[in-house]
Amino acid sequence: MSAEVRVERRGPLGLLILDAPQRLNALSPGMCEIVGDALGRWSRDEEVKTVVIRSAGGRAFCAGGDVRSVAELRKAGRVEEAMRFFATEYRMNWRIFRFSKPYVALLDGVTMGGGFGISAHGRYRVATEKVLFAMPETGIGFYPDVGATYVLPRLPGEAGTWLGLTGARIGWEDMLGLGLATHTVRSDRLEALETALAQADYSEGEEEEAVERVLESFHQPPETPAPAVERRHEIDEIFAGDSVEEILKRLSAAPQDWAREALAAMERAAPLSLRVTLQQMREGASLDFDAAMRREFRLTWRMLEGQTFLEGVRALLIDKDKSPKWEPPTLAGATPQMAAALAAPLGPGKELPLDWADPTASWPEVLG
Repeated sequence: MSAEVRVERRGPLGLLILDAPQRLNALSPGMCEIVGDALGRWSRDEEVKTVVIRSAGGRAFCAGGDVRSVAELRKAGRVEEAMRFFATEYRMNWRIFRFSKPYVALLDGVTMGGGFGISAHGRYRVATEKVLFAMPETGIGFYPDVGATYVLPRLPGEAGTWLGLTGARIGWEDMLGLGLATHTVRSDRLEALETALAQADYSEGEEEEAVERVLESFHQPPETPAPAVERRHEIDEIFAGDSVEEILKRLSAAPQDWAREALAAMERAAPLSLRVTLQQMREGASLDFDAAMRREFRLTWRMLEGQTFLEGVRALLIDKDKSPKWEPPTLAGATPQMAAALAAPLGPGKELPLDWADPTASWPEVLG
């Protein structure tokens, strides 16, 4: 077992505790394997009634995936090895989505990228006043993955398109208002909440009802406004554009501060990432979860084969010069056809398997 994620039992609770504070609990392949394996075992264990995932404390729930390690593998030409991480992570996301028992994520602190994937697909997401949520992938030459293809297009209006294209940061007010969180609880009450879940009456086999009673008893709606919810009509009008160019044009004409921030973020982002993300938002609404995850696996494989992701990680996370040289450098060069081609089938032996089997027995041969 990795020290970076602890798997524990507390009576009827299965506990997953993220404990890699040195990198804000960014997920490693080992962490994803442990979480996925625990869910597989607990899905068959009748004594486990509910699963809770939380951080061990500190500034973050989970700040994403360990993209620096992925970039290092890619730079060394080891694309297939880098894809092993994504296969592990996406299979873990799938297991969370398909987990039949209540899965409760306690979101306290930074929750971005992979932190979204390890929480959003569970039945309950409990956000605190300390949460800071974002999907910032377009800024590093990538796109919102880990199941965002399925979740973001299903948010109210064009909120998912706005979050995905701009990497905008939101707090617990907007997470609750947009449905990204199911409940909000003060950070200093999380320990008591966990105790209440461990002591809940699951004797009649109605795990979901028992969990909901506990969560409702702790739920405390934020008293401050939800900025994104309040300006939803503006977001919907601007981000309903049929193309990235149209959205940029509408943002350029909008006088609001939030629109200027969104415009600046999109102008910094990789053109190819913007193109891929908008297509993802438009097509994801009609995909079931399995199809969405397989589409992401294809996108990720091909984006790792290219230069955009590698350059984004270099400029933003390694050298930190914040001056990426995107390829293609413009939207005109990053055509819709180019973005669509990234999601084409990979071919025999390369598609992502989604099941409860032992990963070593079911991964594509190329990833074994």
